[in-house]
Amino acid sequence: MSLEQRRNLLIELLNDSEEDVRVAAATALERLESLQDLQQIIQELKSDKRGQRVKAIFAMEKVKSMDIFPHLIGLLKDPDADIRGAAIQVLGVKAHPKSLSSLVKHLKDRSPSVRVHTAEALGHFDDVRLAPYLVSLLAEEDEQLVASAARSLGSIGSPDSVEPLMKLTKDGRATVRVAAVEALSELPLKG
Repeated sequence: MSLEQRRNLLIELLNDSEEDVRVAAATALERLESLQDLQQIIQELKSDKRGQRVKAIFAMEKVKSMDIFPHLIGLLKDPDADIRGAAIQVLGVKAHPKSLSSLVKHLKDRSPSVRVHTAEALGHFDDVRLAPYLVSLLAEEDEQLVASAARSLGSIGSPDSVEPLMKLTKDGRATVRVAAVEALSELPLKG
């Protein structure tokens, strides 16, 4: 059965008398269209135009398929920091555990913006093992990096982050202090 035939069958099933069948058909149709979109997105990733590539990366955020991860992880090796940063942002939103080790490496990326995006992306993962990596960033000079690391520590919710975040409330940079206070408000109380 061709892709078009499968699509037509699913459209027909949207009118089935049983609601469960209609819901299943709608879900299947959405997934099928998502996969069709992925093929087009992959072609756009090969463009010579940076803007088109970045747009394609962000379009992957809407694709519901595991097939996007090899492409996104491959983009982490791109020489263009904007491409790496966009891929990191989408990987963060997707928060798939298998992308975690690839992301953590970019906390040491040569580009400051990529490091900031990585710190932010790690906040989407519900994994307290990330806390030491993020705490180590709190001593950095880059204000945005420190603030992003603090916010991610709050999102992750590791109680071990309380003391380092409390120290940040005395930082000379207002942005950092605000991020520390907001992160502290998200952390669970120790019993």
